[in-house]
Amino acid sequence: MTETQAVGSVESVDILRIMEMIPHRYPMLLIDRVIEMKAGESAIGIKNVTMNEPQFTGHFPTQPVMPGVMIVESMAQTAAVLVVHTLGPEAEGKLVYFMTIDEARFRRPVTPGDRMYIHVTAIKQRGSIWKFKGEVKVDDKLAAEAIFSAMILDKK
Repeated sequence: MTETQAVGSVESVDILRIMEMIPHRYPMLLIDRVIEMKAGESAIGIKNVTMNEPQFTGHFPTQPVMPGVMIVESMAQTAAVLVVHTLGPEAEGKLVYFMTIDEARFRRPVTPGDRMYIHVTAIKQRGSIWKFKGEVKVDDKLAAEAIFSAMILDKK
C-alpha cells in the first residue's frame, strides 16, 4: 500500500508528532510516519531503512540485514502511536512495555533501501493491556509478522 492508497485515513502523523506521542528517540525510534490510523482498531506506519543506521555496522557489515528484534520493535512503536491516538493527549509520552511476543515469523530479509509498511491491528484491550497483530511488508511482500501484547504505564 502506498501513501496515496490509504483509504479512510486520518491525516498522516509525521515524525515530530510521533516524538510527542511516544518517548523513543534515535537510535531506537523505528518509525518515520504513520499514514493511516483508525482509533482503537489499526494503523499503518512507515520505516525507511537506510544504510547509515548504527545496527548495520555490525549486522552484518558485508551484507546488512535489519535485525528481527528491531522489526518487531517497529510494530510495537506503531501500535503505541495507535494507543496514544485512541486514548488522547493524556496518554502522550507514557511508556509501553512488551509483555508477550508470540508467533513471530521472519519471511524475508529487510535491507537498506527498503521501505517497511508496518500494519498493526488491535486484537484486544483490557485496562492498560493491549494485544496486537503486526505485519511488516516490503514491496507488498510479507517480511515479518507477530502477535504481541504491551502494557501502558506512566513514567516514573
